[in-house]
Amino acid sequence: MIAPQALFAHSLRESRLLMRLTLPICGAQLAQSGMSAVDIIMAGRASATDLAAVSVGSSLWLPLMLFMTGALMGLTPIVAQLLGGQRQTAIRPYVHQALWIALLLGTLSALLLWFGVGPVFRFMGVPEHVAELSAGYLAAVAFGMPGVGLYQALRAFSDGMNHTRPALWISLLGLGINIPCNYALIYGGPGIVSLLGDLTPEWVAALPALGAVGCGIATAISMWVMCLAMMVYTHRARAYGSVTLWHSPVPPRRRDIFELLHVGVPIGVAIFVEVTLFTLIALFVARLGEVVVSAHQIALNYTSILFMLPLSLSMALTVRVGNTLGRGDMHEARFVAWNGIVVCLLVALFNDAILWATASPILALYTSNAEVHALAMSLVTLAMLYQISDSLQVNLAGALRGYKDTRIIMLITVLSYWLIGLAGGHWLGRGWEGHFAPFGIHGYWLGLCAGLTVAALLLGWRLHHRARRSLAVSDDSSLGTATKD
Repeated sequence: MIAPQALFAHSLRESRLLMRLTLPICGAQLAQSGMSAVDIIMAGRASATDLAAVSVGSSLWLPLMLFMTGALMGLTPIVAQLLGGQRQTAIRPYVHQALWIALLLGTLSALLLWFGVGPVFRFMGVPEHVAELSAGYLAAVAFGMPGVGLYQALRAFSDGMNHTRPALWISLLGLGINIPCNYALIYGGPGIVSLLGDLTPEWVAALPALGAVGCGIATAISMWVMCLAMMVYTHRARAYGSVTLWHSPVPPRRRDIFELLHVGVPIGVAIFVEVTLFTLIALFVARLGEVVVSAHQIALNYTSILFMLPLSLSMALTVRVGNTLGRGDMHEARFVAWNGIVVCLLVALFNDAILWATASPILALYTSNAEVHALAMSLVTLAMLYQISDSLQVNLAGALRGYKDTRIIMLITVLSYWLIGLAGGHWLGRGWEGHFAPFGIHGYWLGLCAGLTVAALLLGWRLHHRARRSLAVSDDSSLGTATKD
């Protein structure tokens, strides 16, 4: 039996290591979210049509990018386990296979954005002038998809090596590139003249205002700048010296690629399912009127910003569990996993305290409409419930990724998000004639709470059994070795 003081000291040390990995990841996530916010703000100032084109286009390329990101995240636990087991020489081949996968997925995504958006626009009923402009925006973004794929593969490698700060600095670089490129390409020469006045060179003043298409070009430029920066950093930084990544390219290997996809694709599907959950809810809510739609988007946007910290914690937890498993210490891996869950619960309670203290003044910054503000406040109250279950489920999934146990995450996500969260929320929102009246928007949010809670319970059960099974295998192996000796 471990003394309480020793257990507390152990927990404190592990929590510090976990947060040291988490905070740079959180900064990188916020910087990348900032790029999307800048696109929306600057396109909106150009015209309502440009804003609509960017918004519709983003709803297509962002899910593709997030699926690609999730599929490449399978590299992180593999690298973390190899690093923990002091097998650095085996890391380089896996990274090269991930780069091949990234190049393939990025190219396929680009082809889909070039040639596959027309039928989607017609199915969505997008007005023709908006669809045409959005297609131009997506065609520009498509050039950056291979770049962002390669960047995400290298970021997954860096995170697995316990180096999460490079992603933060490079994401800030991407944001810093995105803002001036957006300004110059969206507003063109007239916009630059209004900013610089007589200091503007003649050739700059003659630049055309490209609107939404310029926004897409700026996004693609930022993607490739981030990719090249990460390539240069992983080549020159001493932190990766033991891997010697950039020499002797390893050709595609079926076995290694299969292992990466076996771990990564379920993660990508789970992320895609989560994104489509919120997209479909937004579509269902649209029929409830402008006030409801506005309140829903405001409350969701505010709570999503706070969720960046639990999400980043889950990514760091994958690394910590993977490192510990790589050392072969199954008891410590179980401790690391469950200690991370306790930390995530404390973070969720901290987020709830922030929501309780700041919701009213923050929501007032979003809207001056009293009806929208009041409805958004009632939704934030429900958000305080789902912040806890959402934080728990995403970190339980992060711990399971450290065990490379990802297929069960995909299955639980589909069941919890779509069957309970989406279908249940739609049922509550529309009501059941003769049994209960429609709950409206609150029904959809109650469905979210229920779906996330079920996901947390099922993932918690899975982590308990997965850790116990690993311990049993480890103990049996130790017993067998002792018997032979």
